[in-house]
Amino acid sequence: MSPLCFLCSLLLTVFPPFTSPSPTILFQGFNWESCNKKGGWYNFLKKRIPDIASAGITHVWLRPPSQSAAPQAFAGYMPGRLYDLNASSYGSQNELKSLIQAFNKKGIKCLADIVINHRTAEKKDSRGIWCIFEGGTPDKRLDWGPSFICRHDTTYSDGRGHPDSGEPFGPAPDIDHLNPRVQKELSDWMNWLKTEIGFDGWRFDFVKGYAPSITRLYMKNTMPHFAVAEKWDSLSYRQDGKLDGRQDAHRRNLKYWVQAAGGAVTAFDFTTKGILQAAVQGELWRLKDSSGKPPGFIGLLPQNAVTFIDNHDTGSTQRLWPFPSDKVMLGYAYILTHPGTPSIFYDHLFDWVLKKEIGKLAAIRTKNGINTTSRVNILASQSDLYVAAIDDKIITKIGPKMDLRNLIPRNFKVATSGKDYAVWQKK
Repeated sequence: MSPLCFLCSLLLTVFPPFTSPSPTILFQGFNWESCNKKGGWYNFLKKRIPDIASAGITHVWLRPPSQSAAPQAFAGYMPGRLYDLNASSYGSQNELKSLIQAFNKKGIKCLADIVINHRTAEKKDSRGIWCIFEGGTPDKRLDWGPSFICRHDTTYSDGRGHPDSGEPFGPAPDIDHLNPRVQKELSDWMNWLKTEIGFDGWRFDFVKGYAPSITRLYMKNTMPHFAVAEKWDSLSYRQDGKLDGRQDAHRRNLKYWVQAAGGAVTAFDFTTKGILQAAVQGELWRLKDSSGKPPGFIGLLPQNAVTFIDNHDTGSTQRLWPFPSDKVMLGYAYILTHPGTPSIFYDHLFDWVLKKEIGKLAAIRTKNGINTTSRVNILASQSDLYVAAIDDKIITKIGPKMDLRNLIPRNFKVATSGKDYAVWQKK
């Protein structure tokens, strides 16, 4: 090899050629009641794969796969024997592998819900406290005792663990993620989920429970294709209960967390959700910040933002913070045409029979190459009208106002529309 060829090869290795981000669309493949599906959720969801693929989905987020000590609806979110995937409320290990393989055949990657902040014990110790953990294997992997619990979790710990590096979690023991054995054995388990089960990435549950440096470590040790974290903090509200007009501190906290976690992981954009569900109720002026950009996390780090309308906590049968039910399609018209990685909720695609409308928006996104870093030019942001051009390829309109004056150029045509929303693309 000539010196010139060697240099070129070296440069391409160290500095890979830049390629535009490909459109990624996430799908939450379950709701709060999935554990109650007769015949198992894995088998049921497998039958839905053709519809999921036709909606333009590229990644599917599945529920926590391990044995769980919690009641049915909480199944997976109070994990115990992490390697035991046959005691899941959603189906067997083989059924899960078959589901993932079927998704892969359609070019869809699967994310495992990683619940590692806390863990339920298998039995009591000599003190009569539930703090003896079993991993679900014949050997000692993930077999821990009370010293593997954070020191300040006095309900379960024996005081020998490290201090908790994040927020406490009352219902179950807080795992000591500063313990080197915890870090190694959880990393090994996650890599097993990749190599043996077929997962390609992660959804990290309750990352507020441990320091962002811990997420950075697990990202480095497991190298997922895609990962998103749940960092759910309350937004800022006025004394009258209405959402504050600015949420800069909230989205900056998301930005700081992502950066402290190494920058490779994404985070659910709770800022955009909160602003958007207030905006669609006659306050569309909220969708433009003081710099003329989107006001959520997508206005700061769109490449690290995962936008969504609802999930199993905020919506479904829990309804902890639901999007206005009659405005859901306005929400999807926004997130499926704007930067960030949009996430579609199972209930909306299937139970609400919105597959056709959502699918049209997803197809427009894919066709026009709208991606995580697409440029947004906000043309109007009034109480009853929001109009934005994205990458100069599509124009999105939200709101009941019909008088658009000269906002839509003549070389754009309507690509899809519904009640109080429309999207144009170039002819």
